Amino acid sequence: MSTVPAEAVGPLMRGVAVLRALSDADGRLSLGELVRTTGLARSTVDRVAATLARMGYVRLDGPAVTLAPRLMELANAYLGALRLPALLGPGAVRLAEELDESVSLAVPDGDGIRFVHQSTRRRAMSLTFRIGDLLPAERTAPGPLFAAYWTPGQWTAWHERRATDPEGLGFPGVPPGAGDQGERFAQRAERARTEGSAVDDQLIEPGLIAVAVPLRDPAGIPLCALSVVSHTSRHSAASLRESVLPRLRATAATMEAELARPTGPTGPAGATRAEGPPAPQAGPTAPALAAWTSASKQELGADFVESLARGLTVLTAFGPGRAELTLSAVAEATGLPRATARRALITLDHLGLVATESRAFRLTPRVLALGCPPLSRTTLSDIAAPHLATLVRRVHDSASLAVLDGDAIQYTARVATTRIMSVNITLGTRFPAYAAAMGRVLLADLPAPQRAERLGRTALPALTPRTVTSPAVLAGLLDEVAAQGYALVDEELEEGLRSLAVPVRDAAGRAVAAVNVAMHTTRRTLAECRAELLPELRATAAAIEADLHVVNRFRRSSAV
Repeated sequence: MSTVPAEAVGPLMRGVAVLRALSDADGRLSLGELVRTTGLARSTVDRVAATLARMGYVRLDGPAVTLAPRLMELANAYLGALRLPALLGPGAVRLAEELDESVSLAVPDGDGIRFVHQSTRRRAMSLTFRIGDLLPAERTAPGPLFAAYWTPGQWTAWHERRATDPEGLGFPGVPPGAGDQGERFAQRAERARTEGSAVDDQLIEPGLIAVAVPLRDPAGIPLCALSVVSHTSRHSAASLRESVLPRLRATAATMEAELARPTGPTGPAGATRAEGPPAPQAGPTAPALAAWTSASKQELGADFVESLARGLTVLTAFGPGRAELTLSAVAEATGLPRATARRALITLDHLGLVATESRAFRLTPRVLALGCPPLSRTTLSDIAAPHLATLVRRVHDSASLAVLDGDAIQYTARVATTRIMSVNITLGTRFPAYAAAMGRVLLADLPAPQRAERLGRTALPALTPRTVTSPAVLAGLLDEVAAQGYALVDEELEEGLRSLAVPVRDAAGRAVAAVNVAMHTTRRTLAECRAELLPELRATAAAIEADLHVVNRFRRSSAV
């Protein structure tokens, strides 16, 4: 690495080192492991972890430090500024459906590539890359497409890296392996330049094959690569190329035309944010960040590293319509003093997270190394679990998350309370949606025609003497649930069981899951459920939604 600039912010460099170490370790390390991995002093690691936890970027559980979903706002800043996932993602999804194969978008990053979008086909033998993983160019299909336009200096850097790390141990996202060697990779790059396509024939992993074509800028230089990924039980490398290349090239041409269309500036995304530093704004701002960091410093004292929090916030100044910003624009968006923003940008430039062209700054793909690979596979259950645990500690009753699956609900996350008599339900359990509080919340969110169709086709047997079995009465109850935003079911699913549930909504406002608190009827009256539990349950759902919206900005979380 080049010499550290005199104006670099040391705490920001150390915070980035901790985030990279956590990302490379799949999102979780103990404080002691962070000390050994980063070489930092234990007191420094403690302070960095406390600051990142205050920002909502990590969770602390005893000695364990775990990346938190909100950290994805850094990756989202880069992906939003890049435009590619938002603009080209729908086309990649359509291509994946048409070909019945996985489709990816990748960008160059030094002598490697990083994937910025995945459209995966669900099979027992599933092929996926983690968004943000750095892969060696020589072991991928997109790599030769980018290498075909490398400068002599880039080729020298590649040869030096190959000499010092021939097995690719510096790429934690791929299995070790020698991969392609010197002259052969140069030949692949030259062939890619001539043919306008490239193949990965089991270079990343045995059985995995891919075909890629470039998406070029007006000067003819590849901006990104569009890949189709399969495995040898479905195709050989040659048959995959023959099967998909014409459609792949047609899609790439359509995407290039889309990229060439002018776009107007847009402001920051309006997704719900979890508790933490305020979002930068495009335009004049109040000193919200300064107030937040001052309050955090008063609360945590020496454990809060203000320069680290402010430096990371600089990354979030970028986004859709804000791909390149001047120093003044960064200072204005974050509310930071110009001198503070300048030192942060100098540091981020040194770390390779920001690139400078003339007087403008832009984010680099390396920002994705700050937690995106492990967090890009976060499921809704992963997101919900820590929030359910917090809820259970507060209300002392079991809490769950479920999704609608046909005419039933399926439990996908659950935290049980410790009681002699408690509600005993395991993950994967299914209950009829019509008689469960979470089921009614999810049914109530359906469009009226779908709701009516479900009630018309579903038998409504009495599970207890209290179960509502009249379609007309149930339809009226679902209207009430939709209007009030919660469902309270009393001994309809099982005698003695009382449950209160609220929806969990995606960024479009659609209920994708429900959370509940369940208890024996002797624990609380119906009025106490509404007065004591409902505010807690709604706060939990809001916290889950905030994380879900950040993680799903450029992808979709599965339920489990």
